[in-house]
Amino acid sequence: MPAPYDLNDDSVVVIVGSGAGGGTLGTQLALKGIDTVILEAGSRHETWDFINDEWDSFSQLAWKDKRRTSGDWRVSKDFPNLPAWIVKSVGGSTVHWAGASLRFQEHEFKTKTHYGELADANLLDWPIDLKEMEPWYAMAEDRMGVTRTNGIPGLPGNNNFKVMEAGAKKVGYKEVHTGRMAINSEPRDDRASCLQIGFCFQGCKSGAKWSTLVAEIPKGEATGKLEVRPDCMVLKIEHDASGKVTGVVYADKEGKQHLQKARVVSVAGNSIESPRLLLNSASSQFPDGLANSSGQVGRNYMRHTTGSVYGIFDKPVHMYRGTTMAGIVRDEARHDPSRGFVGGYEFETLSLGLPFMAAFLDPGKWGRDFSSAMDGYANMAGMWIVGEDMPRADNRITLADEKDEHGMPIPDVHFDDHANDTAMRNHAYKQGAAIYDAVGAVRTIETPAYPSTHNLGTNRMSEKPEDGVVNRFGQTHDIPNLFVSDGSQFTTGAAENPTLTIVALALRQADHIAGRMAKGEL
Repeated sequence: MPAPYDLNDDSVVVIVGSGAGGGTLGTQLALKGIDTVILEAGSRHETWDFINDEWDSFSQLAWKDKRRTSGDWRVSKDFPNLPAWIVKSVGGSTVHWAGASLRFQEHEFKTKTHYGELADANLLDWPIDLKEMEPWYAMAEDRMGVTRTNGIPGLPGNNNFKVMEAGAKKVGYKEVHTGRMAINSEPRDDRASCLQIGFCFQGCKSGAKWSTLVAEIPKGEATGKLEVRPDCMVLKIEHDASGKVTGVVYADKEGKQHLQKARVVSVAGNSIESPRLLLNSASSQFPDGLANSSGQVGRNYMRHTTGSVYGIFDKPVHMYRGTTMAGIVRDEARHDPSRGFVGGYEFETLSLGLPFMAAFLDPGKWGRDFSSAMDGYANMAGMWIVGEDMPRADNRITLADEKDEHGMPIPDVHFDDHANDTAMRNHAYKQGAAIYDAVGAVRTIETPAYPSTHNLGTNRMSEKPEDGVVNRFGQTHDIPNLFVSDGSQFTTGAAENPTLTIVALALRQADHIAGRMAKGEL
């Protein structure tokens, strides 16, 4: 383990957050011989600490700090303090994610070109494309051990998948399989194969699932070039008179504040906390927040168009047994405006345990209809809808007037569905029900979006500085030694789960930062 870096060491790269972006970036920089410090707001929980119980696991891992919500999304009514289930722990949401690892499609990097002008949407082409990203996707897939790539076999299908597969094929869908998953189907990278425990959202106790906690950070620490400091909440980024960032102010577990000096700072705190930090770092020189000359920091918050469909059958399914999301139908991921919306969506197997199912099936509902659905739990099959939602400038993160325990303004998360999101969700509900009806469901149930979702945008990547926050390498347009390394840099959201793209971008960014540092440009 490396010795701690001194607070006054201004030669280090400081990364805020240890998830898919920050944890990967930090490890890769360390492997390249660069002194790196990761500051993580949460505690460090190892695999043996994880709890295979939904409520207890949530209490252990979730980001429960107070937030405000507004907008017409149902989450703001049902869960006003939890607009997004984000992990507050070393490894970030890679501890909690289900493992689905899919490349963006070419048209999804160029949505404005392919979708055209869409009323009330803030579409913008990414300044990169699939061809440029392909070698980085390949590197990420190999690093993460993604199934169905590099000769790695797919995971076995559980009963939940078999029901979805049979129904999907009867409906006419063709691209149906157990997915490309960053979960070992056979031992790899000193990690065991999946034991089919079924608690993917609670932290993988076998270590089969890739996370920065188990598969990246230990490798970085082994170089002697990476220090991870848990329980360190970053409050503000400091800069000098030239506008160059010089360090970060953070509060430790006891609430004591420290200043860690830095050569380079990367923000990787997720799409709510990253803009919150940039906005809270306002100064006389940057009155609207750091990297915000465009006014785009915090804007274009996306969370994917989601919802779920459950089918109840006359025989047991036991959907909770086996890997949670090892099952996908990709046929609807295409761009086909004839369906009544632009972009596409996917179906992925999903199961919730009894506590979460009771909370999220239809929040606030009770009575015979609800209890009869819960009575059919053992006979349920479930699938999740994940589709491309439209970026909107008014869907944004702002600072509320209320402050947290450290004196930092809490975030306000505003989100309104775009008409395209609603049309896509309704189409998906219909098709999902058709899949289960095709194999004899006695009842189908549509559920609203959960507070747990993919958080994207708010520090978008753009070719022109006036259109976004960061350039094609995640480097802020305004400040050369300030980077963004998480899903907040997404220009648009695509239909695919975002983690593989976040990791690929982080690997590419590490190469860029190391090259610039070697030339003395950072």
